Amino acid sequence: MTRKYIDCREFPSEMNCSVAISADSELLEAAVQHAVSVHRHADSPELRAQLSQLFHEGSPPEALPRA
Repeated sequence: MTRKYIDCREFPSEMNCSVAISADSELLEAAVQHAVSVHRHADSPELRAQLSQLFHEGSPPEALPRA
């Protein structure tokens, strides 16, 4: 299985969240828990589908390139 990650730094938010989560098979559950507890999203099939579309292969970079 390929390691994947999701990185909050890619998405603007009021709190400027800097969390990046990487995992093998557990990434979706960890990302949902973070989105619900920190960003106050409701756990729903739509949220899970959106999050899984944002996954990248590999590990998060130490710093994101500036636009």
